[in-house]
Amino acid sequence: MTPISCKEGLNTQNYLGRHILAEFFECDSNVLNNPELVEQYMLEAALECGATIVNKCFHLFSPHGVSGVVIISESHLAIHTWPEYGYAAVDLFTCGEQCDPKVSYEYLKKRFNSKDAKYSQLNRGLMDEKDQVEHKTFQVL
Repeated sequence: MTPISCKEGLNTQNYLGRHILAEFFECDSNVLNNPELVEQYMLEAALECGATIVNKCFHLFSPHGVSGVVIISESHLAIHTWPEYGYAAVDLFTCGEQCDPKVSYEYLKKRFNSKDAKYSQLNRGLMDEKDQVEHKTFQVL
C-alpha cells in the first residue's frame, strides 16, 4: 500500500496507516449486548469507510458483552462491549489512503446511540526519508 502523506508544519511525514482508539459512553445497552446488531454495525462501519471485508468473528459472553473483529484488506476493526456500563471500546485500523477510520467512528457513534464518545489517532508505520519504517525506542516507567 502507498504510504499516507501528512503535512506537519514544513515537514511532510509518511505513514502506513491510521489507528483510531475509540471509546463510546452512555450507549444503548440493548445494542451493545446483541451480537447480531454489533456485527451488523461493525460490518457496515467497514463498508462506510471504503474498506474491503475479508472475514469476521463475533462472540457473546455470559452474562453479557460482545467481542468481535472484522478483518479488512486494509487491516481490521475490533470491538469489546460492556453493556452493563453502556460502554464500548473500539479499534479502527486502516492502511492506505482509501479508507478513513474517522468515518467508521462517526457511523458507530450514531448506531450505538452514544451520548459521549472520544478517540485518539495513532499514525502507524512512520516512514523516514528513505521510506524505511522508523524505529524509536522508548522506556515504559
